[in-house]
Amino acid sequence: MNKKSIWAVAAGVLFIVIVTTLVDIVLHATGVFPPMDQPINDTLAVLASSYRIVISVGGAWLTARLAPNKPMKHAMVLGYVGVVMGLAGVVATWNLALGPRWYPILLVVLAIPQCWAGGRIYEIQSGKH
Repeated sequence: MNKKSIWAVAAGVLFIVIVTTLVDIVLHATGVFPPMDQPINDTLAVLASSYRIVISVGGAWLTARLAPNKPMKHAMVLGYVGVVMGLAGVVATWNLALGPRWYPILLVVLAIPQCWAGGRIYEIQSGKH
């Protein structure tokens, strides 16, 4: 991978991490989510999953858009990075009782399909197949 490829994937990672963190902070600050030291329930985990899906598809679209070539390949690399980061999250939070255990597992399972969707949306919009 060249520097532009690395930047494209890094931009997707940064977009996803920054935007999801900002949404989390707003939802905690407005009382939708409980205080940071309290766990979320299944309903709130579904809400968090929902916006994370949208944001991750957007991050994959951004990665594909910034890719110097092969936009879908770059979007999928972002998905693989998401799987690794997600697995690290599963391991790090497994016994912390931050919410339902299915939630971090779902983030791992969705990483590849979300990034495929973002890459595919970019391909359709740009005419690059």
